Amino acid sequence: MTVKDKNQNDIMSQELLNSFEIDYIFENKPINRFKNKPTIENINSRLNDLKEKIENIDNCELKKSAKQIVFSDGSFESSIMIVGEGPGQKEDELGKPFVGDAGQLLNKMLEAINIKRENVYITNVVNYRPPNNRKPEPSEINRYSEFLRQHISIIDPKILILMGSTAMEALFGSKIKISKERGIWKEIIINNKTYLVMITFHPAYLLRQADQKKYSWADLKEIRKKIDALNLKI
Repeated sequence: MTVKDKNQNDIMSQELLNSFEIDYIFENKPINRFKNKPTIENINSRLNDLKEKIENIDNCELKKSAKQIVFSDGSFESSIMIVGEGPGQKEDELGKPFVGDAGQLLNKMLEAINIKRENVYITNVVNYRPPNNRKPEPSEINRYSEFLRQHISIIDPKILILMGSTAMEALFGSKIKISKERGIWKEIIINNKTYLVMITFHPAYLLRQADQKKYSWADLKEIRKKIDALNLKI
């Protein structure tokens, strides 16, 4: 505003502001009333807090029988988050998800759609190896699903990939079957935010049922299409 544009009201308003002895800066830009995007430090801090919360869980048979927690792998800045079932023997030894035979197949599946493993974020429903690599029990899935929801909220992915029935059950319940739900884009609301979800078979299942790989390949192509449609940089 120039001096010649000022009227009596402008002058009075300016005199009132000056009376408070506060320096005001006026801009034509609209006020950003939304929260800023979380910083890398903030995300990392929240992940560490969640990991510590899981490590301090009480009365957990999974924790008692496992060597260590298996929390996550990959980039927490990724737009893609993959959720599996739980750690196996190799994962329990190394402390990272998907590093055994199923992990090798996962790497190949990602490479097939031009995605490098290190550019996605990977975790499991349960963070401790079930005894004898058994499937987590419903009570265990239910207990750890709360941690999983917190995990998803922190990573805040654009696409959430659930691999296997355990991951599906943790977020959608046990009344649906993966054979009917896989390959279909779904949405889930977590902490008042909607996430785009693709359910597909777990790599460990594909190692046992090789004839099902064709369905997983179809799912992977759908994921690639969505990545391109959303113009995500992976």
